[in-house]
Amino acid sequence: MCRLYGFRSNEATKVECTLVHAQNALLIQSQSDEIGRSHSDGWGIGYYEGQKPHVERSAAAAHHGLHFSNTAERVYSQTVISHVRLATVGTPAIENCHPFHWGGWVFAHNGTVQGIDTLRPEMTNELSVTHQKSIAGSTDSELLFHWLMQRLANEQVVSESHCNSLSDAIAVVGNSLAELDSRCRRAMPEKLAKLNIVLTDGRMMIATRLRNSLHWTHRDGIRDCEICGIPHVEHQPGFQYRAVVIASEPVSHETWDAIPDATVIAIDENIQTRSTPIPGIEPASLELT
Repeated sequence: MCRLYGFRSNEATKVECTLVHAQNALLIQSQSDEIGRSHSDGWGIGYYEGQKPHVERSAAAAHHGLHFSNTAERVYSQTVISHVRLATVGTPAIENCHPFHWGGWVFAHNGTVQGIDTLRPEMTNELSVTHQKSIAGSTDSELLFHWLMQRLANEQVVSESHCNSLSDAIAVVGNSLAELDSRCRRAMPEKLAKLNIVLTDGRMMIATRLRNSLHWTHRDGIRDCEICGIPHVEHQPGFQYRAVVIASEPVSHETWDAIPDATVIAIDENIQTRSTPIPGIEPASLELT
């Protein structure tokens, strides 16, 4: 499995302490998560400057060298997705590292599309030529990204650059993962798919929890960082700062809430959140995975 991190705020924020210096920062999780596994098969950080996405990736472990730390240090953004990889499908190679990027969209996945060897041809055939040619690696995750984007485009919910309707996008993502879960059960009934994702166009963010751990915390108002003692926000006087952080494991000493299993959550442009069950899937009581 892998470790995910998603961040949305209404003012540009520096995320270095969360990714590198916090007591359970993503850098630390890359070396050992809460049950002792190393996530050393690569890393990535995707962030936005205005509405333009930038993605930095490496096939090396985040805790090897300073590349991850130096990248995190320079990120000042309202929208960030980061990921450390423990490979299950696809070799440790830079083209298989998350997050993946297409147009104005950035995506990361924690889990496995079970039965992918059986499902890959049919999922690929459901893609446009443009999406097929955009797949550079061999992971189930990159294929899942383009498959979801294709289904969102088919319903005219998204364009290549942005989401047209967050409510409709939530419904399409939930229905699509429910359908994919059913296909996975047919292809490999002995193992259940694990489909935690984070998807953003820089303005809104959608995440799902399905059979892997996922938590979130909400920040209202400017506060000093618990690590370095200063705020990390390009703050405008009279503006009410809001942020939401999503992570596979709680990262800081803040209050983190577990997102219920089999749930789609979303963060809109105003940093308001909403959640809805993935249809037809019974929530499970999960240990950290």
